[in-house]
Amino acid sequence: MAGSNKKEALLLFVGDVFFFTLALWLTLAIRYSEIPSAELLRWHFFPFSILFVLWFLVFFIAGLYEKHTLILKGKIPTIIFNSQLVNSIIAVLFFYLVPFFGISPKTNLFVYLVISFLLLLAWRIYGDAFLSVRDKQKAVLIGSGEEMRELKDEVNNNSRYDLFFISSVDLEKINSLDFQEEILKRVYSERVQVIAVDLRNDKVEPILPNLYNLIFSKVRFFDMYKIYEDIFDRVPLSLVKYNWFLENISVSTNRTNNFLKRGMDIVISAIVGLVSLIFYPFVILAIKLDDGGPVFFTHERVGQNNQIFKVIKFRSFEVHNEADGIAKDSKVTRIGQFLRRTRIDELPQLWNVFRGELSLIGPRPEIPRLVKLYEKEIPYYNIRHLVKPGLSGWAQLYHKTPPKWTVGFDETKMKLSYDLYYLKNRSFLLDLKIALKTVKALLSRSGV
Repeated sequence: MAGSNKKEALLLFVGDVFFFTLALWLTLAIRYSEIPSAELLRWHFFPFSILFVLWFLVFFIAGLYEKHTLILKGKIPTIIFNSQLVNSIIAVLFFYLVPFFGISPKTNLFVYLVISFLLLLAWRIYGDAFLSVRDKQKAVLIGSGEEMRELKDEVNNNSRYDLFFISSVDLEKINSLDFQEEILKRVYSERVQVIAVDLRNDKVEPILPNLYNLIFSKVRFFDMYKIYEDIFDRVPLSLVKYNWFLENISVSTNRTNNFLKRGMDIVISAIVGLVSLIFYPFVILAIKLDDGGPVFFTHERVGQNNQIFKVIKFRSFEVHNEADGIAKDSKVTRIGQFLRRTRIDELPQLWNVFRGELSLIGPRPEIPRLVKLYEKEIPYYNIRHLVKPGLSGWAQLYHKTPPKWTVGFDETKMKLSYDLYYLKNRSFLLDLKIALKTVKALLSRSGV
């Protein structure tokens, strides 16, 4: 499944390159009413190639090279429109502010933006038929629980995957099932090519001899949870046991990765922190004029290795009553609403990043009181403190309904599944990807 996802992203990228280039050719053909000469193409292609790089970066940040799950597919037209709007602004600024690259006449730019938008929109909407897998491999899914049902629904209702589950076996009901009659005969008669199975489930033991014999029929076996993780970008919690941590999580991470990560934290927090000092006098004045209260607010968080530290923010509430570590009966001030909406209230936390208590990327730091509650109710919750918490992170981007300032066990379990994915796959490149997507979240005022 992971291989098909990478193949799809590559095809989408190649298609984008083709249609961006075709749009340029059509623009010149329309403007000059003739087939563009090689010289004319070269004159225009150099500056536009610079734009292409910037536009592909916008597409990446917007998620247009992500896996096209059912959720993402429904948002494609809106994402394309917003991305091309940003790309148009970049193009106008580029050509009008950098005279050296100016194209003449400027009408060429307008025509190109219209044509490229229409081509890209058509490609991304109707290109689905080109990218969809026509010859799907028949598969059987063997597992249990809600995660098995999620996986089956996503794969069978999405044309992008190369699998189709013709049947599923619930291991919780395996004792009442005649596996030989109801499953094996169907595997042979319908020429099933793939079986996705939860081999970690103890109840799979009785059918292992039957599965073993299928190897000689050239049936391929895949870990159900590996497919789930590739599709949903989170670790299914039903999989997580002590052996999972021994296999996938290690305290000693790559030294190069740690060096690059800390270097990124220091450089970015220093640069952004210094630039943000320009806004401090205005924020301080606004808070004082609003209600005359304190400018800053500090509160405790649990950091790496369960160390308690204090984060600092611009105050956005009228009163912070945190005797037990959880804010209660506090109303957001008028200026506080603006500060929170624009994330300006979090700028002082760059000092925490520079000091090394926080990272730019990592699991969200939690309130000590909540940590104690979650550690009692959610198995392995404390593993998220193995790494430094961050201002942004995998869960902050992909978990849309996190609990904030309140106790929420179900949502926190979901958030933990994203944190575990980050812990398992953490690398400097993954941090860079999260950082780029955080830019989009901040600009669109969503998440993080």
